[in-house]
Amino acid sequence: MNLNLQNQLKKILNDRFSLSESTRANYARGEDTYDPVLSQAVVFPETNEEVSLILKLCNENKVPVVPFGTGTSLEGHAVGNDKGITISLEKMNKVLVVNTEDFDCRVQACVTREQLNEYLREDGVFFPIDPGANAAIGGMASTSASGTMAVKYGTMKSVITGLTVILPNGDIINTGGRAKKTSAGYNLTNLFIGSEGTLGIITEVQLRLSPIPENIISAVCQFQELENAVKTAQEVIQYGVPIARIEMLNKDQMDISINYSKLEDVKPLPTLFFEFHGDEISNKEQIKIVNELSKNNGGSDFKWADTLEKRNKMWRARWDAWYSVKALINNGRVYTTDICVPISKITECVKFAETEVKKLGLRGPMVGHLGDGNFHVMLPYDPSKKETYEKIKKFNDILIKKSLESDGTITGEHGIGLHKKKYLLEQHADNLPLMKSIKRTIDPNNIMNPGKIFDLN
Repeated sequence: MNLNLQNQLKKILNDRFSLSESTRANYARGEDTYDPVLSQAVVFPETNEEVSLILKLCNENKVPVVPFGTGTSLEGHAVGNDKGITISLEKMNKVLVVNTEDFDCRVQACVTREQLNEYLREDGVFFPIDPGANAAIGGMASTSASGTMAVKYGTMKSVITGLTVILPNGDIINTGGRAKKTSAGYNLTNLFIGSEGTLGIITEVQLRLSPIPENIISAVCQFQELENAVKTAQEVIQYGVPIARIEMLNKDQMDISINYSKLEDVKPLPTLFFEFHGDEISNKEQIKIVNELSKNNGGSDFKWADTLEKRNKMWRARWDAWYSVKALINNGRVYTTDICVPISKITECVKFAETEVKKLGLRGPMVGHLGDGNFHVMLPYDPSKKETYEKIKKFNDILIKKSLESDGTITGEHGIGLHKKKYLLEQHADNLPLMKSIKRTIDPNNIMNPGKIFDLN
């Protein structure tokens, strides 16, 4: 980065332009396994216009940029660029407008999921997409996140109706709008959802909201065998029960979570976490069906959480799963991989994953959004032990091959980033030339998060 560009950025941002090594280190990676890469500078814009000026200047000087939200991504999306700058959007964290009568709102990119729902708490509406982390809404859009309530409420693609995006040349565009549907031209909104910061920077998101259910009840059911737990989840979905959440934790993860999250009245066994949203009568009907299906597969009696405090404590254990695994090894790391398969294949694939982990002598705590066929394997390791890391990569290869053979995908919600670039070629070899063509058209100087998703060569 030349001195002239530095001076121009300082003029625009003043003390929101930083060359400090400690600041650069804080924005050098997300929650992934990569070593930090320090960008040459970190900038903190507050408006669309500032982001526009930054990108225009960087594009003119062919300086790479890396967008940064809350840093919760797991596949290397936020790893810095030693030839460029990192653009932190943390100061763009305002809820801009809420229309409760239309069940929609507009937020800046770094409003977090929890922040938004706290803001909406008195309005009778909520934002339903829960990826398990307190992620930024813009980052969730950029990675096409989903999470624990996708079966009932959909994914980010389902709830986003419009975006404000700053293109590499500095142009500010607004896609979509407040209407629930449109047939007006190309669907540019969906083009940028899941683009992982490689086509532009999302600065505002228009969201659909949902009414807060009249009655919310959560429950835990435990099984002796993982296969029976997964089978139960599969049957619940195939039966058509409109359940809000159905999460799986395997035996190893439950053991870890009991200790880390101080869970009570549960055992280290394969476990399903359920949540029912509706009115009292409909929830009773759903619970009866799910309870019967669980018992038919050897499940225990339900343990209930019908107050907000109890529900939050129960779900906190699920939200903290990654941190609980990371805490197993001092200064350790966690290699996390996820796949998503058709619901009819979920039991087979989860069992396969657990078997392969054991064959390789690894530890593989597992969690799953079983309602949509998506599950995650978290593999803790000591970064000084290269042989363990090689085994983990071998397991990832095996699991992804199994997913593709099962008509699944290499990632259900984490995205590609750096980790899964080679697997994208396996899944979408015929699509990649078009993806690269779109990238070259929108970003001819390849300044937007270069090297993520695929390499331009």
